[in-house]
Amino acid sequence: MNDTSLAESFTESFLARGDSPAITFLRDGRVETEISYFELERDACRGANRFRELGVEKGDRVILFIPKSLMFVVAHLALQKIGAIAVPLNPGFKQAEMEYLLGDAQARLILLEPEKEAFIRKIAPGIATLVIDCRKPYQEINIIRTAAEEFSPVEISPDDPGLIIYTSGTTGKPKGAVLTSRNLLHDARNIIAIWEIRNTDVLGHALPLFHVHGLCFALHTCLLAGAHILMLDQFSPATVIETLRRQDGPRVCSVFMAVPAMYAKLMAHIGERSFDFSHMRLWTSGSAPLLRQDFARIRKLFGKEPVEREGMSETGMNFSNPLHGEKKPGSIGIPLPALEVRLVDPATGGNVKPGQTGEIWLKGPAVTPGYWQKPGETAGAFEQGWFKTGDLGHVDSDGYYYLTDRIKHIIISGGENISPKEIESVINQVAGVTESSVVGVADQKWGEKIVAAVVRDPEAAVSVEAIQSHCKEHLHDWKCPKEIAFVRELPRNTMGKVLKKEVKKFF
Repeated sequence: MNDTSLAESFTESFLARGDSPAITFLRDGRVETEISYFELERDACRGANRFRELGVEKGDRVILFIPKSLMFVVAHLALQKIGAIAVPLNPGFKQAEMEYLLGDAQARLILLEPEKEAFIRKIAPGIATLVIDCRKPYQEINIIRTAAEEFSPVEISPDDPGLIIYTSGTTGKPKGAVLTSRNLLHDARNIIAIWEIRNTDVLGHALPLFHVHGLCFALHTCLLAGAHILMLDQFSPATVIETLRRQDGPRVCSVFMAVPAMYAKLMAHIGERSFDFSHMRLWTSGSAPLLRQDFARIRKLFGKEPVEREGMSETGMNFSNPLHGEKKPGSIGIPLPALEVRLVDPATGGNVKPGQTGEIWLKGPAVTPGYWQKPGETAGAFEQGWFKTGDLGHVDSDGYYYLTDRIKHIIISGGENISPKEIESVINQVAGVTESSVVGVADQKWGEKIVAAVVRDPEAAVSVEAIQSHCKEHLHDWKCPKEIAFVRELPRNTMGKVLKKEVKKFF
């Protein structure tokens, strides 16, 4: 790879595409504003100059605490130009979450909406703010368009950080994964190559921008490829279907990226209806496991098999099923170019034998150099240069990888190590069960006892006894849930991952 920075690569792409549409922003399904690649470059330069006027310098952290908007995109691109570090945060975070994150990031500036200003002032009275009303698109963009257009480039090394993504913090406090220009550029180029993203593509973008899926895998990739992005302000099944169905005019989608929970809602919205999606060439799924039955339903309703993939905040995208070739339901696919993979026995630290399950260790150009201001956690995450993902998995004879479970989710009951995912796969086979989540809760006799939260089809007559009977038929007795609770839905984070800590509260 050459030593260009992410910012330089964006500029090269934007100037090459000129007046071609870069982003069409849709609010409530209607076009709110559209910007060409040339205009996007010009606004990024103006934004960089505005940030400089506000005292932002290379290496400073700037928090993006605003909703999905054109201003979010321009601000992120502008920060890359001056070598500052963008820190996107979920605008729905509450006081306790923001107190920790503001203290950890030690940001120079925070972008926020008018109604959040008093909230942030209470937490961090000394922080500089840039107030932006994202519901008024022309007013918001004028905040930067009044700055000078002529921009003096900053020297940025490929190893300079450009982004901090905070992990979900399922154990302990969130950690800020530092991603360098090299990390981000390698990741985007990998995705462009394996999914053949082209300047003729139109992406239906319904993901949030504060996570690597929507920001890096989707936005970065398409901007560097010169594709056209139809950016929806939020995920609404009706609006997404209407956007993806369109087959005439300049905004015909060809690519859609989503998480399994989004696909489930889209399929529930479609119901028994039939739509023509033959113009779509690529449907991708990631950030959480896709149920095997949903793989088949997607193929039936949308006309193509979904391309399942796997990635992390700390590593970018790691695995993907092939665009051309066999897509195996339940598999995260094969490693991306330049990624080294080991399957390691957590007990011995040695490689597992073929066919056995081990922890997935990774090494490659997209892997984070570490966590922001957390040397201890950084040291603990690496072993001789290998990043320890915490994911358990195995590889089949064709080189396709499968996630088995998270090490931290393993239940130790009666001295036995038990995989919740194995039990969930059995429960999910019961007719009328939509999905399940298995966890361990404290128990005097067993140390941890196995319990299961189950979502069932509202029209199905599924009983606790039927599930327990099915489990006893397919699992050892000590793997069968001691308690089962029917719930309306499983608690998830914004990217569709089930929150196991919240599941335990059912019991």
